[in-house]
Amino acid sequence: MKAHVGDWLVMKGTTTELADQWGEITEVRGPDGAPPYVVRWKANGHVATVFPGSDALVVGAADLSPAEKAYTGTRNSDV
Repeated sequence: MKAHVGDWLVMKGTTTELADQWGEITEVRGPDGAPPYVVRWKANGHVATVFPGSDALVVGAADLSPAEKAYTGTRNSDV
């Protein structure tokens, strides 16, 4: 898993009651884009150091769909 500052970490929801959790990567602490990542979670603004598991994926800001850009507040000028 590789990431850059400004990418989004998505923790996939494991049940229908638990939605995907989105967090903006604000710092990459591992070598060459590897974890751990410092993430600001979209739902509550909490900032945490995260070692993502197999249920997580990194979405580059340039790869967001229009709906994801609207949800995350990412503008085209940000990518």
